[in-house]
Amino acid sequence: MGRWAHPNVTPVVEPMETGRHRSASDFLLLFVCTANICRSPMAERLTRAALPAMPIVAMSAGTHGIPGRPMPVEAAAALRECGGNPDGFVSQPLTEELVRAADLVLTGAMEHRREVVTILPQAASRTFTIMEFGALAAAVSTAELAEIDNRVLRAQTLVEQARLLRGVVRPEDLDVADPFGGPARGYKAAARQIAAGLAPFFGHFAPMPQRALDVR
Repeated sequence: MGRWAHPNVTPVVEPMETGRHRSASDFLLLFVCTANICRSPMAERLTRAALPAMPIVAMSAGTHGIPGRPMPVEAAAALRECGGNPDGFVSQPLTEELVRAADLVLTGAMEHRREVVTILPQAASRTFTIMEFGALAAAVSTAELAEIDNRVLRAQTLVEQARLLRGVVRPEDLDVADPFGGPARGYKAAARQIAAGLAPFFGHFAPMPQRALDVR
């Protein structure tokens, strides 16, 4: 069995996109939700906090995003409790250019994944929900990925291994519920769920701060 093979399973293989430019100096991670003011900015800023000084660039956008909107105060407060910094954030709409440039697209829910793939069908193999990718990343050997010193190549390899495990590893949850307009506890629950979903990804590069997982 090859070093990346998963025991006793036959991976579901999707065709990889070809002809897309990949920078040798960074890895672009794009988070997507509806308005780009709650779930995706929380994920973006948690990534920036967890992986500082690394060539993994986190951005976010909304399928119905209006340019220039800040995060709601409840979302910003929940993010701060997790260790992220909401300062200076403003929303932006999702575009084909953003999807095409991204090495990995992680969405708040399946509805957002469908919209990403509608915009650019070739992005299907590198687009997951946050919770789906977390479950898949957890099934990939951290020790073997750690042998890859180049962080960009390590991240690209992780995406490829997650793609091969799609349909094999089945997450319990696919979506993060939209907290917008609800009570503060809903924003905290969303932030906690996002942090937990991203923890396996972060774990391949740096430990997830316990603070982000302890929000109540």
